[in-house]
Amino acid sequence: MADIIPFKALRPRTDLIEKIAALPYDVYSREEARRKVAGDKYSFLRIDRPETQFPEGYDMYAPEVYEKAHDMLWEMVQKGEFVTEETPAYYVYELIMNGRSQTGICACASVEDYENQIIKKHENTRAEKEADRIRHVDICNAQTGPIFLAYRQREDIREQIEKAKKKRPLYHFTADDGIIHKVWIIDEEDSIKAIQEGFAKVDRVYIADGHHRCASAVKVSKKRREQNPGYTGKEAFHYFLSVIFPDDQLFIMDYNRVIKSLNGYTDEEFLARVSEIFDTVKAKEQPYHPARKGEMGMYLKDTWYKLSVKKGMVSGDPVKDLDVALLQDNLLEPVLGILDPKSDERIDFVGGIRGLEELERRVKTDCKAAFAMYPTDIHELFAVADAGKLMPPKSTWFEPKLRSGIFIHSLED
Repeated sequence: MADIIPFKALRPRTDLIEKIAALPYDVYSREEARRKVAGDKYSFLRIDRPETQFPEGYDMYAPEVYEKAHDMLWEMVQKGEFVTEETPAYYVYELIMNGRSQTGICACASVEDYENQIIKKHENTRAEKEADRIRHVDICNAQTGPIFLAYRQREDIREQIEKAKKKRPLYHFTADDGIIHKVWIIDEEDSIKAIQEGFAKVDRVYIADGHHRCASAVKVSKKRREQNPGYTGKEAFHYFLSVIFPDDQLFIMDYNRVIKSLNGYTDEEFLARVSEIFDTVKAKEQPYHPARKGEMGMYLKDTWYKLSVKKGMVSGDPVKDLDVALLQDNLLEPVLGILDPKSDERIDFVGGIRGLEELERRVKTDCKAAFAMYPTDIHELFAVADAGKLMPPKSTWFEPKLRSGIFIHSLED
């Protein structure tokens, strides 16, 4: 059963929360991150992306870069810009985007649960991305970005969240992208006990986003266990920073595809091939966003088409029946020759947050076709993870993004 515990958060001083909280490190390119923090002495992005503090072209993986992250973090702590909770607590974290709210609990999840597959993944990780975050966590001696977890809603946990939200929040601010963030603390013993016991009855927790951060935290834990053979299992490095949401709160957007080459086909020839594979009609709405699972939008030569999965294409396999897999396996690979969408330079991915207009723009500038996908459902993600399988790359786009720097889990005991 899931071991989700309260912790003594290192968190920003109330008057600095808006200045410190930052989008996750991996939503920015190197140049975007540099521009974002230029002249900024508070943004947590400086610590998550410490290469921004060095000259352009500097080796972002050099030891002194990670040391810089450590020094900036703990200097802020020394200055009192971060405060440490006196006793372990849970934190209710609400994000509101375009009037839609989602609320989870910030806590620490067990490394052992990840190793024993109580915490389930649905993506593979890349060694080079893991290595970066391993060094960052290990040298900073802190986990600075929460892993986004999900579970099936429980009434006992929901009741404690609603109880906490009746209190005055610790933080309440609107970020520069318009997302509203609210945080409440749960430090009453009876509420902590109820939440911990509620999670102890949860048999499966799922990584929604943050596979690399999670795998890195686990490897740092393993390294420290090897360095401390007398460990008890209660040390901070046995747990990793998380925000865990119930399934009925989550919002997944479409993750769309743009294609840079038609593999030698003309537009007309490609449309004919597509029509052989999917039921294809010119869409009544221009642009067209699919209305249900099994539908896709295709933008080709200034026109939107509605593509529908044909009878017999669905197999009952939780991975093969994903819309992104049906597109890949039936069209992108056999017709366009895109065998590995992770590495093939002829395909690119566009998050749904950018809208269909971005797909049109790409086709009019540097691409030949675009595919608008129906969003993957959270329960499709659960089914894939429960089956011990992996989703195709770029299957889910979660919004809104959790902020870094609001909660930090120190590994100092």
